[in-house]
This record gives sequence, C-alpha cells and structure tokens, in this order.
Amino acid sequence: MFDLTAIAQALGADACRFDAELLPECASTNALLLARAENGAPSGSVLIAETQTAGRGRRGRTWHSAPGDSLTFSLLWRFAPGTLPLGLSLAAGVAVSEALVKVGADGTAPVELKWPNDVLKGGRKLAGILVELVPGAPHAAVIGIGLNLRLPAALPDEVRAHSAALDAAIDPNVLLAALLVELRATLEIFGTQGFRALREAWLARHAFQDAPVRLLSDFAPPREGICRGVDETGALLLETAGDIERILSGEVSLRGAA
Repeated sequence: MFDLTAIAQALGADACRFDAELLPECASTNALLLARAENGAPSGSVLIAETQTAGRGRRGRTWHSAPGDSLTFSLLWRFAPGTLPLGLSLAAGVAVSEALVKVGADGTAPVELKWPNDVLKGGRKLAGILVELVPGAPHAAVIGIGLNLRLPAALPDEVRAHSAALDAAIDPNVLLAALLVELRATLEIFGTQGFRALREAWLARHAFQDAPVRLLSDFAPPREGICRGVDETGALLLETAGDIERILSGEVSLRGAA
C-alpha cells in the first residue's frame, strides 16, 4: 500500500526534511523510534508500518490496526534545548486536521479535535495521536499517528461504535505526505512560539467548545461541567459552578454529557 518513492514524490521539496523507513511489520513504531532516538536518530526520522502488532494509544490502550485499513507512523522531532512540550499533542492535532482537510478527507462530515489527542469525524474517532518524550532529552519527542483508512473487520464492536474512517478515495501515500508537510510546518511554529500560536486554530475545530462534558478518570469520580476550550499551555478549561478549572493531566477521558 505504501511506497517510499511515491511518498517522496508527493512531498516534493519537503522530501529532504524527512528520513523515512517503511516496515512491513513492527510491534510499535513509537517504541522503535524512541529507541532509535536514544541512539541519536536525527530529527525528521519517520517510521511507517504496514502492520503494527502492539500499537499503543494514550493511557495504555491498544490501537487496533490491520494491513490496508490503517495509516500508522511515528515522527521524531528535536526542538531547541529548553523548549517546553506543553500542548504538543494538541499542536499535532492541528497539523493532522489541516492535512485531512487539504486532501479532501473531511468529505461529508467535519474534522474536529477532542482534547487532548483525538481527531474526530462525524463525532467519532478517526485518528489518535500519541506523543512521547525521548528519555533524557525532554526537548525531543516522538509523535505517533494512527488513522483509520477503513474500519478493520476485526475491530471490537464497542470500539467500532465510536470509530470513524475516511469516506473518500485518497491515495495513502499522498495522505501521509500531506500529514508530514503539515506536521513540519506546525512543529516549526511550536518550536519558536509554543502552543499559544496554534491555540486559535485548535479552538476552531474543537468538538466540545462551550458544551457540557464529563471527565472520567481511573483515580477519581466523574466530573461534569462546561468545556471552555484550552489555555495557551494546552490545559483544558472546565467551568463548574461558575469557576474555571485547568485540567493538566492527560490521564483523564473527555466525553460529551447530556
């Protein structure tokens, strides 16, 4: 399905900014690229997997994929020393959503963003983002993207009910190139200006802006309030009883509330 020559052609002048490798199969592109990053892999390194056998999502969840049904890749990006990663997963979401719109993947339903790292289509999860910092180098990060081209036949029913896939015939090589181009542009902005320069773009696609939401956690009772977006650091703003609370931890799940 993927072809490095076709990806390079679609990247055009940006091809020199990336060092891509295509793997028929691996456990996790994020885990493998993190190991390579610790051994000095350059910024712009990309691992693409036709199949992931142990794909990971946020909070230890499994990312379900199947050959031909999923686009799964990881990108290593090294920022200037001292760069704070606050809001990085949200910045990546901006890049993914922009790329999807530019290639026409929004189709019949809008592409939206859900804090802190989901891309939605028609209210269902189309793509997930997993950002992991390189051990010993907090200014370097591996950004993993998993996107449903089609819903895998073996997808569990409880996952399928909340999942979406592209409804447009898009060359996956062109789509991957568009994602890399947008990620590069967005990460360069993030590296110099932080998430504050991307906040308005994120809010423009926020699925739950000013809507009632429920926060679920493994360690505390559910909480409900009105979602007031995010601040300049990427923290979620939850209004309860007239007060605004900043939610910093990614160890919670955000849901719409009736």
